[in-house]
Amino acid sequence: MASSPCIQICVIDPASALCEGCGRTLAEIADWSRLSETERLAIMALLPERMRRADAAELSAPPASPALRR
Repeated sequence: MASSPCIQICVIDPASALCEGCGRTLAEIADWSRLSETERLAIMALLPERMRRADAAELSAPPASPALRR
């Protein structure tokens, strides 16, 4: 079985363009089955820091205006 960071929470965050569940980009998700195990593991090694940066950016972003929160 191929290595995968997928945790079945497949939602792309519009601000970061990353999957909220695993931290991959749409391109990485689309290419995943064609990547070698070495390439997959290299991407997976980047995901924790990528997710931390995305979380930090979200926390520092100004709140959305009330008109945008519907």
